[in-house]
Amino acid sequence: MFIVFIIGTAGSGKSLLTAAFSEWLKMSQQDVAVVNLDPGALTLPYSPDVDVRNYVDVGGLMEEYGLGPNGALLMAADLVADKIEEISKEIEDLRSDIVLVDTAGQIELFAFRASGPYIASELTREPKAIVYLFDAVFSLNPLNYVSNLFLSVAVYNRFLLPQVHLLSKCDLLPKEEVDKIVDWSASPTALEASIEQKLEGTKRLLSRNMMRVIYQLGLRFLLIPVSAKTNEGMINFNTALERILAGGEKYTY
Repeated sequence: MFIVFIIGTAGSGKSLLTAAFSEWLKMSQQDVAVVNLDPGALTLPYSPDVDVRNYVDVGGLMEEYGLGPNGALLMAADLVADKIEEISKEIEDLRSDIVLVDTAGQIELFAFRASGPYIASELTREPKAIVYLFDAVFSLNPLNYVSNLFLSVAVYNRFLLPQVHLLSKCDLLPKEEVDKIVDWSASPTALEASIEQKLEGTKRLLSRNMMRVIYQLGLRFLLIPVSAKTNEGMINFNTALERILAGGEKYTY
């Protein structure tokens, strides 16, 4: 069994990608299960095999403790950690070969709470990886791209798990724009040239220096463009995951 956490900023397409990739895996004759780890989700584009909402009720927390939506979500995220044994057992009982875990819509609820790394560590003892989503439309500006790059480094620092980086929703951009962003991820020189060309003042200085610090640390986050609507990039995405988790073999033999 392999565990894959889908992480990204709000609106980056985590749930849609989870739904599309799970269906793609099923069509490839792979034994896959899906876990919803977002206690505040109202609707989902897939039917979860394990649903954290069965363990934590955000509406009930708001009513019982007089909390607003954000306070209830923070409390719910921490309460999930208390239920990790039951959730882990439910996942293990599925006996699936690969498990996709759709994390909370707001990235900080999972990545930047003390409970997040604990949940990731304790959610079974199986091999794990993180998939981090770069929203293609948001990342089109080099300032936003570098901000997202910095955030992905922060996520890596929090979990220290193998990490795959996707350029999500690439169907919303022309191919040349997608290629440009992917080129930034592959070439520090190309990214720095765009920063110098399109930014000025403090924005240019901060973006350039943040980018240089990341590359000086030896971190390289090559982006794989994907689309949950067209299934573009799913083969490359899957190949990257197979290489990290299964040594290049399929999850299901």
